[in-house]
Amino acid sequence: MKPGQRQQLAEKIAGEITLSDVPGKALKKWRTSFSISPGVLADHLGVSPSVISDYESGRRKSPGTAVVGKIIDSLFAIDEEKGGIFAKKYSTMLFSDLDDEVIYDIHDFSDAVPVNDFADAINCSLICGGSDHRIVGYTVVNSLNAILTLSPNEFNRIYGWSTERALIFTEVSSGKSPMVAIRVTPFKPPCVILQGIDPNLVHPLVPRLAERDRITVYSTEESIEDIITILRRQAW
Repeated sequence: MKPGQRQQLAEKIAGEITLSDVPGKALKKWRTSFSISPGVLADHLGVSPSVISDYESGRRKSPGTAVVGKIIDSLFAIDEEKGGIFAKKYSTMLFSDLDDEVIYDIHDFSDAVPVNDFADAINCSLICGGSDHRIVGYTVVNSLNAILTLSPNEFNRIYGWSTERALIFTEVSSGKSPMVAIRVTPFKPPCVILQGIDPNLVHPLVPRLAERDRITVYSTEESIEDIITILRRQAW
């Protein structure tokens, strides 16, 4: 990753943690996003694992900017020891200047939300997969424009700052095309929601594709406008 991108990503993470109403939850979100255990992070910082646990649970006073900076440096350092997988992944999401004809709405939560709670809010029907995932955001995507205009690398940018999100594809006719597009790109969301389709009309190939990538698929007949309004009203 280029130094400039690393700095921008570090600033993004630091800003989210320090400005959050619940900084401990934001800290936990980024630690888990980098797939780092509390014990490994604590060892790298030279503190007890209970210190990390206390920060994340809110039992300890929110860390100041200096401590947050050290934590972020440790996240990057630990990740670099493993090949920098997550830093590279998130650095590709730094510039989300996609046309508003592709992305109707994109939002990240301060804490993970159970996917079944998210789906219930917009009256979804389960097509396939489990409902035990947790997501940290969502993107409402114009499925036709995304598939027709985005290259594989550009398609990855619909994930925003984390792949652990729900992708809501709008105005689908069968649901097959979005699932094929996901299949041929490197990042996979835990949840896909097909908007504007009766669950009985979802293509039979959709569950087969979803199973390969362990994706939970829902459908909803709520309008795009109502979906965005409902989700923006939630206290997530």
